[in-house]
Amino acid sequence: MLKILGTAPLGKKRLDSGEAPDAKSPEAKRPRLGPLLGFVPCLQPLAPSPSTEEHDARVLQIGPYVLLEPRDGGRSYRAVHRPTEAEYSCKVYPMRSYQEAMAPYGRLPPHPSVARVAEVIQGDRSAYIFFPPGHGDMHSHLRRCKRLPEAEAAALFRQMAEAVAHCHQHGIVLRDLKLRKFVFADRERTRLVLESLEDACVLSGPDDALSDKHGCPAYVGPEILHTRPRYSGKAADVWSLGVVLYTMLVGRYPFQEAEPTLLFSKIRHGAFAIPGGLSPRARCLIRCLLRKAPAERLSTPGILLHPWLAGGGGATQEPCSGPSWRQGLDQVVPNVGQEG
Repeated sequence: MLKILGTAPLGKKRLDSGEAPDAKSPEAKRPRLGPLLGFVPCLQPLAPSPSTEEHDARVLQIGPYVLLEPRDGGRSYRAVHRPTEAEYSCKVYPMRSYQEAMAPYGRLPPHPSVARVAEVIQGDRSAYIFFPPGHGDMHSHLRRCKRLPEAEAAALFRQMAEAVAHCHQHGIVLRDLKLRKFVFADRERTRLVLESLEDACVLSGPDDALSDKHGCPAYVGPEILHTRPRYSGKAADVWSLGVVLYTMLVGRYPFQEAEPTLLFSKIRHGAFAIPGGLSPRARCLIRCLLRKAPAERLSTPGILLHPWLAGGGGATQEPCSGPSWRQGLDQVVPNVGQEG
């Protein structure tokens, strides 16, 4: 028996080894043993296909929706709403984990840069969560165009930072933040939304200290790799945003090695190089995010105050050493330091 809930206010994962390969790309392969010059794929366990309890083997129909080809190794499906012929994306969860998966979505007020649930249909053993369709994710976009001009990157990264700031403001730590979680909401690829919040942690109070350690190795902060039992979840998200920004502007991850032990050693040391050609303000923001000490990183409100974003990205070559933005940062991140 199905129960249709309508618009719903909806997350956990171990340490994987990079981002998942493109669902439709014929080039998607397992990680190679040689040096990785581009993106490291993230191996994730495959979720089971939807239960056939509510439909027969010929037509995957859930309520007013028809499920079409699977995506992401069977973790989601393209769906069509039969009465309107509108397209949606459908994720399937066992009923025992459905409420936990929905929790981050239920905590967050609406935001233009965060995906919202369109409808939830509950079966006897599975829950079907429908989202508006996307137009490709940022990881796939960068695989095609390698890297972005600063003005384009600034416009898109601002939306990313706004989405993460909205989550942090309302007690959500993302934990597994990466390029693939940002999906284009329009065909022109000018609007991004953060989706797949199922792995996020819902905080019970102002303390954002976490003890579980998971995510994609290319994005994890050095504090997660140390033996200390707890770390700041919000600061770890900011580090991941720094990896995202570096990759958008440079075309590769700041820390790359074929062997995980070598990769983690590089991340622990926090040493990376920024190629020439980027504006001083872009270089400054990258360094403000990828600081080894979590307390020295910008907070998400501080990121939005940075002059590289305020200036449209590469609009000026002046360094970001002026007093105005740093005075504003005193209210949100007192330990911000000079570029270096």
